[in-house]
Amino acid sequence: MKKIVITRNINPDIVDKLRKDFEVSVWEEDQKPMPREKFLEETKDAHAVLSMLSDKVDEEFLSNAPELKVVANLAVGFDNIDLDAARRHEVVITNTPDVLTETTAELAFTLMLVSARKVLAANKELMEGGWSGWSPYHMAGTDVFGKTVGIFGMGSIGAAFARRLAGFRSNILYHNRSESGAADDLGAKLVSFDELLSESDFVLCAAPLTEETKHKFDAEAFGKMKDTAHFINIGRGAHVVEDDLAEAVRTGVIAGAALDVFENEPIGADHQFVGLDNMTLLPHIGSASVATRNNMMNLCVNNIMEVLNGGRPITPVG
Repeated sequence: MKKIVITRNINPDIVDKLRKDFEVSVWEEDQKPMPREKFLEETKDAHAVLSMLSDKVDEEFLSNAPELKVVANLAVGFDNIDLDAARRHEVVITNTPDVLTETTAELAFTLMLVSARKVLAANKELMEGGWSGWSPYHMAGTDVFGKTVGIFGMGSIGAAFARRLAGFRSNILYHNRSESGAADDLGAKLVSFDELLSESDFVLCAAPLTEETKHKFDAEAFGKMKDTAHFINIGRGAHVVEDDLAEAVRTGVIAGAALDVFENEPIGADHQFVGLDNMTLLPHIGSASVATRNNMMNLCVNNIMEVLNGGRPITPVG
């Protein structure tokens, strides 16, 4: 019987779809990644792996799993995977595009509104008993309505975010390597990276992580933004030079930042972002609705079953 390893505790009803025809090993932890040594041991005779972003799929792992046919990554991104090594070992890699688009765009929009209106700071003041009364500029934030919003990465999530801006009568700019077909219907304008930075009141990073986009947002980039602008990142933490962002927020180079992703996750209470005024931080929950996570898991399982049963993967990468 072919063996499938699932590297995190997922919906047991979805796992049961695999147990009918396969031997299934599940790491019974929700938040803690499978330790590397355990990962290599469990997968050495595996035919398929349902992996997380925290699982490094590299040459060492692939060489250690000679029976492996498919890795189904529970994410749209796959920067945890060495695609060249996977091709050499003839291992199919799949991801979970589309099913999390709307949920992630919704979270990005939430981050923008929360950052603009100082929601977390206001809530903290009230909960800690610091609210002394109303005053004209108390917790006065930034309007979103009618503002210019720049989107770095007009893929499916960027386009879904842009659709939500229609009701806010936003001026939408975007920067891609090439024009986006979806952008025409949204009234979005393709601009240079520098223009995106200098003209936008809100800058959203929703691009995939590549060598070209890694550390794209550095001190120089933040210095080109308005001092009233807010930066939102739902892409990958490594798009940002974190020291530079912390300095930009701390010194007022930009008005605020709202992040769902970090370069090295998870972060702790000692991270330099924690405690900074005008910094909104979330623990990588972009696609975290019950329905969306179940859809992602089902897509991973269906990809695995297709490949192990001799079919074609539904959402192959590369």
